[in-house]
Amino acid sequence: MVLRGLFRYLESSGALGEGNPAEVLGPVQVPGRLPDVMSAEEIDQLLRQPDTDTRTGIRDRTMMEVMYAAGLRVSELVKMKNEDINHEAGFVRVEGKGGKERLAPLGAEALYWLGRYLEEVRPVLMKDRLSPYLFPGRGGRGALTRQAFWQIIKAYAVKAGLRDVISPHTFRHSFATHMLEGGADLRSVQILLGHSSIATTQIYTHVSREHLRAVHRKYHPRG
Repeated sequence: MVLRGLFRYLESSGALGEGNPAEVLGPVQVPGRLPDVMSAEEIDQLLRQPDTDTRTGIRDRTMMEVMYAAGLRVSELVKMKNEDINHEAGFVRVEGKGGKERLAPLGAEALYWLGRYLEEVRPVLMKDRLSPYLFPGRGGRGALTRQAFWQIIKAYAVKAGLRDVISPHTFRHSFATHMLEGGADLRSVQILLGHSSIATTQIYTHVSREHLRAVHRKYHPRG
C-alpha cells in the first residue's frame, strides 16, 4: 500500500517516465495471528494438575484428556452426551458448527479417564437428576458451561506455573499442531478438526514450520 502510494506520486511528478511498476503488484497478504500452542511437555504438566483422588479432579482430568485427544472446541465438549461415546470403537460423535457431525477418535488415556469418570463420578454428580449431558452442571442440571470450564483451565494453568493465556481453545490448537509435527497430513487434520475448508487448517502449518526450523537448527551441521 505504501509502495503503491509512493509510485503513484513519482508517476504524477513525471519522475518515473513510462509506466508504474507498482501496478503489477498483487494484493498484500497480511498473515493472521498464529494460534497459541502448548508444547507436549506443557500439556502433560497441565493434565497432571487435577487431584484425581477427588471426584472433581477425575472429572476435570477427563474433560481435558478428551478435549486434547479429539481436538474439540469447548462448546463441543460441554454438549457431549453419554451416547456419543463408542467405547469399543474408541470414537466420540461430535456435533460441530452448523450442526455438522463428525467422528473423532479417542486415545487410550482419554478412554481410561472416561471409564473412571463414568463409573466413579458421574453417578454421584447426577444423583436423581436427569441431565442428558456427559458433564452435567451444578446440581446435576444442564451442562457444565463453557465459562466454568475456562475458569477451571485457568486455575490449573496457574497451579502448573504455565502462562496465563491458556484457554480451552489452546488444547485444540495444540492438538492440530502436534498432529502435524508428528507427521499427520493436512487433510486428515482438517477432518479431525471439522473444518469445512482446508484453508482454515493451513494456519497450523505455519506453527509446524517453526518446529521444523528449530529441528533444522539443532541437527543440521550448518543450521
